[in-house]
Amino acid sequence: METVVLVHGLWVHGIAMELMRRRVARCGYRALAYSYPSMRLTLAENAERLQRYCRDIAAPRLHFVGHSLGGLIILRMLERAPGLPPGRAVLLGSPVAGSLAARRLARLPGGRSALGRTAPEWHEAATLRASTGREIGVIAGRMGVGIGRIVAPDLPAPSDGVVSVAETRLQAARDHIVLDVNHFGMLLARSVARQVCTFLREGAFLR
Repeated sequence: METVVLVHGLWVHGIAMELMRRRVARCGYRALAYSYPSMRLTLAENAERLQRYCRDIAAPRLHFVGHSLGGLIILRMLERAPGLPPGRAVLLGSPVAGSLAARRLARLPGGRSALGRTAPEWHEAATLRASTGREIGVIAGRMGVGIGRIVAPDLPAPSDGVVSVAETRLQAARDHIVLDVNHFGMLLARSVARQVCTFLREGAFLR
């Protein structure tokens, strides 16, 4: 079967992707929720770890879905992992153009520790060219309710409450869509899962 690897974001475990995983599986894919130490390892180290995980997956097509930091890890891994089965990738609220909320949090007492060892590389996210040979779709949210508004009250609108829509813009993306969801709620929304499956199947979002 075509396989989809779902990669979670900062501070959580792969179980956070479980509802999304089930919905993707109902679309006819073998869906795997991948877990990684989002605080303990750097972005590059987690990308290497994901690459090793994917090497053991036997599938004619291998797709990826990444939420927030998980999308950055997928992009970094794809840049450096030739030879994986072909497929598509969908990024959900991933700050590919940097994160104002993360920069503001890093300035607060204990903020750098809260962001873990990936934080320094978040600021380099804009250099990701994603020259992967894969079609990439980006889903952003415009329901601006989230912890990002607490640490960064001036987070540009529209945003999902953590990441602004502008911060999700990836030049290499095949398609980009903005939905009425917030940053963490996009993992629970049926509309997001439907768009994920549509892009994995067709290479474009449903309009």
